[in-house]
Amino acid sequence: MPRIYPIEQYRDIGIIAHIDAGKTTVTERILFYTGVSHKMGEVHDGEAIMDWMIQERERGITITAAATTCFWVPTYVGRRRETEQQAKQGGKEKECQINIIDTPGHIDFTAEVQRSLRVLDGAVVVFDGVAGVEPQSETVWRQADKFKVPRICFINKMDRVGASFEKSLKSILQKLSPAALALQLPIGEEDKFEGVIDLLEMKALRFEGDFGQIVKAEEIPKEHLEKAKKWRAKLVEKIAAEDAKVLEKYLAKKEFSVDELRKALRKATIEYNLIPVFCGAALRNKGIQTLLDGVCDFLPNPVDLPPVKGVDPKTGQEIERKASDSEPFSALVFKVAADPYIGTLIYFRVYSGCLKRGSYVLNPTAGEKERIGRILRMHASKREEVQELFAGDIGATIGLKKTSTGHTLCSEDHPVLLEKITFPEPVIAVRIEPKTKQDQEKMSQVLKKLSEEDPTFKTKQDLETGETIISGMGELHLEIITDRMKREFKVESNVGKPQVAYKETIKRTSEAEGKYIRQSGGRGQYGHVWLKVEPKKRGEGFEFVDKIKGGIIPKEFIPAVKKGVKEALEKGILAGYPLVDMKVTLYDGSFHEVDSSEMAFKIAGSAALQTAAKKAKLVLLEPIMRLEVIIPSEFFGDIISDLAARRGKIEETKDRINLKVIDAKVPLAEMFGYATALRSLTEGRGTFTMEFDHYEEIPDNITQEIIEGKRK
Repeated sequence: MPRIYPIEQYRDIGIIAHIDAGKTTVTERILFYTGVSHKMGEVHDGEAIMDWMIQERERGITITAAATTCFWVPTYVGRRRETEQQAKQGGKEKECQINIIDTPGHIDFTAEVQRSLRVLDGAVVVFDGVAGVEPQSETVWRQADKFKVPRICFINKMDRVGASFEKSLKSILQKLSPAALALQLPIGEEDKFEGVIDLLEMKALRFEGDFGQIVKAEEIPKEHLEKAKKWRAKLVEKIAAEDAKVLEKYLAKKEFSVDELRKALRKATIEYNLIPVFCGAALRNKGIQTLLDGVCDFLPNPVDLPPVKGVDPKTGQEIERKASDSEPFSALVFKVAADPYIGTLIYFRVYSGCLKRGSYVLNPTAGEKERIGRILRMHASKREEVQELFAGDIGATIGLKKTSTGHTLCSEDHPVLLEKITFPEPVIAVRIEPKTKQDQEKMSQVLKKLSEEDPTFKTKQDLETGETIISGMGELHLEIITDRMKREFKVESNVGKPQVAYKETIKRTSEAEGKYIRQSGGRGQYGHVWLKVEPKKRGEGFEFVDKIKGGIIPKEFIPAVKKGVKEALEKGILAGYPLVDMKVTLYDGSFHEVDSSEMAFKIAGSAALQTAAKKAKLVLLEPIMRLEVIIPSEFFGDIISDLAARRGKIEETKDRINLKVIDAKVPLAEMFGYATALRSLTEGRGTFTMEFDHYEEIPDNITQEIIEGKRK
């Protein structure tokens, strides 16, 4: 099967935003205008194609990242549309293949955003034209920064009461990046929003027809002309500053073509020096076609970006893989989805080479060989079988036994291990028990499937009580998991009250000895170690250092010491919560020629760690959440006092039309049931969003209550 679309025409993009900014509606319009769907799916009717899970349709939110593929011919305004004619006659050189991942906005599903960004080349960030930059917009923006993803912005909902393009753009410039650059201006705002002004072409665009499918270019209305000229001058100046050729002409006051500006802006966007900003109203079918043009014009294709880096699994040397079909095959698995009907779906992004149906690939992460049975191109929950995928493609396969999220798949002859995806730790836990004997048999299998699918969802057994504890990123996250168990896998369960995932850590450095000596008839046991423990910065995790010299402890016993240390860390010491953020150094000890064993050193390591940690001033840590509360002004005082009673720290308060916006940091332990409290305090008119921010030391009086079991 030859490649249909050249790799230069690929765009692997994600649509990211704060919850309710209109991401899924934007994606639905893109699918309609590109001909993938013949009916516009609406989120509020529960008909969105990309929100295919029952829970997504009921709640009107996106939970899982859905992948789809569509095709678009850029239709530059004010020109003959010969490119479209070429595409109709079978010439694919102008048509872009856009692989889209629609990601969730709710912070409980942050893993979905993170793993999607890891495999994307570009992103469209959607903002609410009334609210501008919201807390989760900042979170997804920072995640995109982490993976160095070039992006364009779309200020949506320009038809809503209170919408302001300039205010929203200002909030992007102040809070996210000074590189944002307006490429369009709205013609009118709120109920007077009629279309957009294209500042590159200097044309007014109106979207006509029953579904806004006809884009009409006309002269800019006189009342908007002066403003448009001012904004275009700013645009040209910013583009010129990024490109030597354009700058030369700009300084010499020579004319330059729109094409020259477009090329210079594309280069600056890919290098992440500029961020083009578009506007529109997805629900009113305005501005989506020009956004699609922007995706094709300014976001990178796989070749525009540096080659993906990995390491040789055997030698540890760095290897590069270029985005080319002739390179050895390499791909990264970014999502695993449990489907009750067909088994486990493995989503992956091909970085180099080709993948044929029936071929064998190596999974160097798990050290296993896997056979590729079926290859699927995904359209949300629908699937299209293909024989082959190429560099730049996003696809899925079924039936891989040992492969999970973050694993690499590669050619057996040219192994490479791509950088893994790291995920945040869960912050909230609940106890769960099956309702019937039948449920009991199925529950552990279902929980295993769900935790393979979602890296931020963890399950464990409480060794003392034998109960199952599930933990995740928030109350909604765990609610969706238990709902899916019931509906998709037919497992009924009783769920306990949510509990905070506290952590323990140390504040000082200390040293301790651990000895395990048993003499009985026959062979004895002998393990002896000296450990040093040191605190690390918050979030840096656990590090084990082996400083044994001259074989005073034989090499084969050192992994056993590390295992003993890790087990002691997981059990916790102060109140039974995991110990985090510490460096443990094994620097001395002794062994017995006959009696030493792995078991003895494991027990000695565990004992030494417990003694050292007790001497190193143990403290408890709790998750602190970043909270945004939006309320009518008259309830401002009540909400501030309520947050103070919840140990909250107010960071900032802002006005938004006739509403007050409060930004605060509050301990998660104080936030259970906040939705109900907020409703009763504001007559049902207040809303809030909450996301994990960091772990912080707990005050002594509350630590004591947790240790005594008075608090959960």
